[in-house]
Amino acid sequence: MGENWVEILIFSEGDARRALTALETVALHAAGVDHTLLREQVQQILQDSMERQPIPYDKDGEEHHNVVSAFIKSLRDSDPHAGLYYLARMLEGGEDPLFIARRMVILASEDIGNADPRALQIALAVKDAVDFIGMPEARISLAQGVTYLASAPKSNASYVGINSAIAEVKASGALPVPMHLRNAPTRLMKSEGYGAGYRYVHDDPQARMHQEHLPEALKGRRFYEPKDSGLERQIRERMQLLQKPI
Repeated sequence: MGENWVEILIFSEGDARRALTALETVALHAAGVDHTLLREQVQQILQDSMERQPIPYDKDGEEHHNVVSAFIKSLRDSDPHAGLYYLARMLEGGEDPLFIARRMVILASEDIGNADPRALQIALAVKDAVDFIGMPEARISLAQGVTYLASAPKSNASYVGINSAIAEVKASGALPVPMHLRNAPTRLMKSEGYGAGYRYVHDDPQARMHQEHLPEALKGRRFYEPKDSGLERQIRERMQLLQKPI
C-alpha cells in the first residue's frame, strides 16, 4: 500500500480535504476487488475521478486569485499559450466572462499602453462582444483578445506616469496654475494677468510652441517616459523633437 499512499499524496497536492476524498475514492474501488490494488490501478482511479469532477475554482477563495494572477502575468509576460490555458481554467470554472474582459481592459492600459494603443480598443471590443453575444460563443472573442494582448509590445509608462503624478499632487498640494494658462472669461481677470502671454501653438507652422505648463515649483519635471517598445519608440522620438530649441 506504500506506493498507493504516494499516489494519493501526489494527487492531493498538499490539500488534506482532497487527500481524504482521494482515499475514499480508492477505498470504494478496493472494496470491490479481492486483491491489493496496483499502483497503476490507483493512478487510473484518481485520474478518472478527476476527469469526472468539475474544475475546482472558488470564486471567492485562494484558487480564484491564483488563477487570475497567473492569467494576468501570462499576458504581461507575452505568453499567449499560458494565457489561453488560464482563460480556459476560468471559463470552465464558471467565472463571469465580463470579469475576465474587465481585467483585460485594465491590462491593455497598465501593461501595454502606448506601445500599442490598439490593445485598449481591442480589449474594449472584446468586452462589448462578450456583453452582446454571451457564452459559449464569447469564448472565441475572449481568446482573440488574449492572444492579441499577450503578443503586443509592452509598456507601463502611462501607469507609472499617473502614479508619479498622483504622488506629486498628494505631496505638493494644489500648486498655482501659471498665469498664462489660466482661463480669463472676464475683463477683471484679464486685467489681473490671467491668460497674458499665452502663445497659440497653431500659430507656429510646425505646431511647436515652447512655454511652461507645469506650476513654477515643478518646472522641468517629467512624469511620462516612453519606452523603447512598439509605437512608444516613435512617441519618444517625437517628444525629443518637440523639446529641441525652435
